[in-house]
Amino acid sequence: MSLRKGGHVRWAFDLGGWRPSLADLVLATACIQPEEKIRLQRFVFRDDFNASLIGRLMMRRFVHLATDLAYDEIAFDRDTKGKPFLKNEGVAVDFNVSHQGRYAVLAGLATSRTAGNAAPTKIGCDVMKIEYGGGKSLDEFFRLMTRNFSDEEWQYIRSRGDEPAQLEAFMRNWCLKESYVKNVGVGITIDLRKISFRMRSDLLARDRVASDTTLRVNDEPMQSWRFEESLIDRDHCVAVSLENAPAEEDLSGNCFEIIDFKTLVEGHRPLLAIDENYCEGIISKEYKKAK
Repeated sequence: MSLRKGGHVRWAFDLGGWRPSLADLVLATACIQPEEKIRLQRFVFRDDFNASLIGRLMMRRFVHLATDLAYDEIAFDRDTKGKPFLKNEGVAVDFNVSHQGRYAVLAGLATSRTAGNAAPTKIGCDVMKIEYGGGKSLDEFFRLMTRNFSDEEWQYIRSRGDEPAQLEAFMRNWCLKESYVKNVGVGITIDLRKISFRMRSDLLARDRVASDTTLRVNDEPMQSWRFEESLIDRDHCVAVSLENAPAEEDLSGNCFEIIDFKTLVEGHRPLLAIDENYCEGIISKEYKKAK
């Protein structure tokens, strides 16, 4: 596990295939900050706990690789909107985490490696499972979601032919919007119809990054933004937004790499004392029942 060309990482962790043992939890929960440990304990279901725990570990592992900061010297905080950021001074990194379906993902960038840009590169990401599990018809679901997409986006979604293709286009658009609003830190409370994407690649792939999608906000083209789309597997799409990113001719290295727990905690240094009582309480929580 190392940084890719340009200081990037793109990681995906398979939450659906991870059922941590007591020993795994003891190790993992000793490697996060005290306030995060308290925060995670509030989750009702193990699924949500696991996803957020893995997100914290991915952040710490990425910063360690990108900055050479000692694992236990890395300090995170949250901004007023709850977005994590690195508190350590004198290092330049940006990262974003997301989880949905069976994956947690992290997109990260050592921004100190983009010298020459007038402004630092900022990054956001989102992952979506391509499924609809609601009780209503897909057409009725789309009707209820009308206010979340521009007319041009709806035209593209509904032009995709059968329902599976329309659903994939819908999830791609939603994933792109999430990656953008998480990057700028405004949340999805804004008028999403003013954020309009135009897709030029109809199909996504696991081994190829599509970067020809463009964005208009309030009908103005966002020239300083690049969007990277790919699949993690056939059921999960992922989008990365980059503001002020340097031009890159070859984005093949920016596909998402599946990482496992052993790799994630390699070289760790515990921040906290072992707490088996805490972990036994977590193990007693139930997983969500599959729909």
